[in-house]
Amino acid sequence: MGKFTEFRLPLKTLPEGTHEFEYHLDKQFFVNMESADIRDADLTVKLTVVYKHDMYDLSFLIEGTITLQCARCLDDLEIPVEETYHLTVKYGEDYNDETDELLIIPQSDNYLNVAYMIYDTVSLAVPIKPVHPLGKCNRAMSALLRKHRARKEGDEDAELEDQLIDEMDSMDTAPDDDAPVDPRWNALKKLADNN
Repeated sequence: MGKFTEFRLPLKTLPEGTHEFEYHLDKQFFVNMESADIRDADLTVKLTVVYKHDMYDLSFLIEGTITLQCARCLDDLEIPVEETYHLTVKYGEDYNDETDELLIIPQSDNYLNVAYMIYDTVSLAVPIKPVHPLGKCNRAMSALLRKHRARKEGDEDAELEDQLIDEMDSMDTAPDDDAPVDPRWNALKKLADNN
């Protein structure tokens, strides 16, 4: 029995009409996919297949959470996932997946394995640089990161950056719109404009 046999859709034996399938994805699914980014998961996949006139309309709804590694402090970071994916499948002479909306599979295929479609859809929910919201990172790791950064003596920009990071780490995550603007932000904006 293969790792992804439960994700095989028996297309040729489905009668015309609407069919519902549900899958649960956990850590083992992503281990089997050899995913280095997703450490854990608690996802529900609802797949609706509408079969009519030799066409199969597949609609995926994926909801739940995935656990990644924070790029800043290396602690676990839980990300909510709510993704949808729609695909039309039909039988043809040869396999053809040139478009994102239509998949043509050979007449000899009795099944369609949707595991990789699900994996690709979840992968699109992974941020490019997953980090905790400001002030939520592991404080000990943030302090080590600042300590080991290479700094030149008298580098005012680096000192300003360290002060801002300290201030952001100690801030509450809810912004206060009535608070006056810190003049150091203006200095930071000038630095960004000069670059």
